[in-house]
Amino acid sequence: MATQPTSLEKEFGFFEQHRAEWAQQHQGEFVLVFDGQEAGFYGDYETAFLAGLRQFGMHSKFLVKQVCVVEPVFYIY
Repeated sequence: MATQPTSLEKEFGFFEQHRAEWAQQHQGEFVLVFDGQEAGFYGDYETAFLAGLRQFGMHSKFLVKQVCVVEPVFYIY
């Protein structure tokens, strides 16, 4: 039996579908994604997160992710 994707997995899938398109005009900004739709672009994570809380409430699941053509890799030693 196949498992259904979680709401967060759906939001990540939506983000990946639109990453290249959004990067053309919103490179480096933070996108707010809720229920399979883009809900705004913001200059920093905190502003996007607070907007998500205001718009959807603290018990809703939403995604805030930075728009980058290539995902950065960080090494921690």
